[in-house]
Amino acid sequence: MMDRQKIYPRPKDRETVYLKNVVTDPSIIVGDYTMYNDFVNDPVDFQKNNVLYHYPINHDRLVIGKFCSIACGARFLFNSANHTMTSLSTYPFPIFFEEWGLGVNRITDAWDNKGDIVIGNDVWIGYEAVILAGVTIGDGAIIGTRALVTKDVPPYTVVGGVPAKPIRKRFSDGTITALLEKRWWDWPEEKIAKNISAIQAGNMDAIC
Repeated sequence: MMDRQKIYPRPKDRETVYLKNVVTDPSIIVGDYTMYNDFVNDPVDFQKNNVLYHYPINHDRLVIGKFCSIACGARFLFNSANHTMTSLSTYPFPIFFEEWGLGVNRITDAWDNKGDIVIGNDVWIGYEAVILAGVTIGDGAIIGTRALVTKDVPPYTVVGGVPAKPIRKRFSDGTITALLEKRWWDWPEEKIAKNISAIQAGNMDAIC
């Protein structure tokens, strides 16, 4: 079974990593087996290259579940990218507090804080997709290539486009409900291994 400290899942493949084992920022939380592939940059540098505008002053988090597949160039844009729209100007005066005689404790007034980014379990995020601050993506969802995700995505829903919109559900409502109840990603490794054939075949009745 899995070496909990292993970085590279496959021998001689240095483009794919188990993300949990390369992230060092405590505000980025990643579940077991979630993988990231990058054929452009070193995948080990995920938190530098892919998690953007993520400054400690905001205390916002990126939470990614288990068994997710994240494709090359997927990016997560956090709150500091959101220049405030409640002000009469979008210029970030509070960032330059020394220039304008403002208090240092007002820096976060420069942007609108929409909250954490939360990715469920068994989510597939396509090539160069962008996820914005405050978005929650449900278990089993699929995010299309270069989609711009500005709103929450329900479980087991395929979305795509700019901005991303639902394309279809992956399964019937009954199957989705059963999958959310079973939560196979939380099973012991031995039970997952025993059921991989049924999972791969899409055969709910064969799961034991």
